[in-house]
Amino acid sequence: MIDRIVHRTVEEALARQAAVALVGPRQVGKTTLALEVGRQHEAIYLDLENSADRAKLSDPRDFLIPNANRLVILDEVHRVPELFAQLRGIIDEDAGKDSVRAISSAWVGFGGSAATEQ
Repeated sequence: MIDRIVHRTVEEALARQAAVALVGPRQVGKTTLALEVGRQHEAIYLDLENSADRAKLSDPRDFLIPNANRLVILDEVHRVPELFAQLRGIIDEDAGKDSVRAISSAWVGFGGSAATEQ
């Protein structure tokens, strides 16, 4: 039942806005939830711990704009913190068009800040 409520909440958020972040501690199901939602939207999944997937976003505009009609899942987005400012700019520029849509997941360390593993 909790999964359905959270799933519905993510779907509703995607209907309202271009980007949704799934943030929480490790191993609570953020990626699983993102993939469940993604299956319903024929999403593109990028695992930013994977160097080949990170390379696809070396120029985020070149990857995201041609895929503006697709939901893009950016897993482990906290691994590429410089991506946030670029995503905001692309999403803001694209508002009202075939919007770039994204779900990202990151885990939160103590104090509520996005954390990275060593």
